Amino acid sequence: MKKVCLYFQVHQPYRLGKYKVFDIGNKSNYFDDKKNKEVMEKVAKKCYIPTNKLLLSLIKKYKDKFKVSFSVTGVVLEQFEKYAPKVLELFKELAKTGNVEFLSETYYHSLSYLYSKEEFEEQVRMHRKKIKKLFGQKPKIFRNTELIFNNELANYVERMGYKGILAEGADHILDWKSPNYVYKAKTTKKLKLLLKNYKLSDDIAFRFSQRSWKDHPLTVEKFVHWINKSPGEIVNLFMDYETFGEHQWEDTGIFQFLEKFPDELISNGIEFVTPSALLKHESKDEIDMHSFVSWADVERDLSAWLGNKIQVSAAEELYKLEKKIKEINDPALLEDWRKLTTSDHFYYMCTKWFNDGDVHKYFNPYDTPYEAFITFINILNDMVYRIKNKEVETKPIKVPITEFPSKTLK
Repeated sequence: MKKVCLYFQVHQPYRLGKYKVFDIGNKSNYFDDKKNKEVMEKVAKKCYIPTNKLLLSLIKKYKDKFKVSFSVTGVVLEQFEKYAPKVLELFKELAKTGNVEFLSETYYHSLSYLYSKEEFEEQVRMHRKKIKKLFGQKPKIFRNTELIFNNELANYVERMGYKGILAEGADHILDWKSPNYVYKAKTTKKLKLLLKNYKLSDDIAFRFSQRSWKDHPLTVEKFVHWINKSPGEIVNLFMDYETFGEHQWEDTGIFQFLEKFPDELISNGIEFVTPSALLKHESKDEIDMHSFVSWADVERDLSAWLGNKIQVSAAEELYKLEKKIKEINDPALLEDWRKLTTSDHFYYMCTKWFNDGDVHKYFNPYDTPYEAFITFINILNDMVYRIKNKEVETKPIKVPITEFPSKTLK
């Protein structure tokens, strides 16, 4: 019997407010609370509340025949608590059904594994504790930020006690292999590797309302037929939860699609499973990903966040402050710093264009990537000022903004 693993990523960053060079040393409120509240309330209304209610009704209707899984970042959980408590209550109701699995990740949706293993582990522990407190689950499966993955990470995560990990089923890695099997990650003893079927996932997440797409409109019958035709044992449909109602608006028919999906799948003898249920499967083969792979853009690499000089500079300067900030033991400063580790801040600095660039621009609250960079660097310089006020020795960040070119970097 073929199986479908339906997994959703739920995340909203803490967006930064306008922060000019003259604010350094005078203003330490970095985040746009008004904007964050507005975005959360909008997405809650369009996506989180109606989709959670729909999933609850589907579980009530199909009982154990319908299952889903989530990775919900710590920063979005905080914003649920502050701005949208109804959403959090609905997630708790989903957890109580026993048909919903919550996965583990970095609390701040960060790139910390690339820069600080210590911070990575601390954020994972924070997230695991939050999931246990809110939903009563201890995750067995790990999902790294943006599905960033390689062999070394797999080995590290296995030593942290996880039994499985999610990753992108990138063509340049799989070659002739299908993502529709459970694999073993190379360098691990028996860590199960669950790969996203990006084509079928993106048919819903990106192409559903695209009228120029040759397969538009996407019907449930057509999609389930594709799943049946797809070779292998398991089809992993991994996507952003905001697909429903936010990326694909209600008038596209996305909610009707989701509502009809379980019945059509079950009628065709296909079973819904959670990631932990796939741990029972024997590994089909070993997958070697020595270079980092992600689920972003056509390259499926790190270039969405670290593809140009300003992104790399911002990330390096951010993590240079880690040791000093932790030494002075100021909880407020540490929390601000950790909110800056969220991957979205670097995504906003991306200077790609054409197809990928359109996506980057759509989700970018800044007019230009350079505005995102300047805001970020100004805030880091204020952090240096705050550290100095705590009488901890550090060097200021020497990034002369005026030297950066006005044209797109590659």
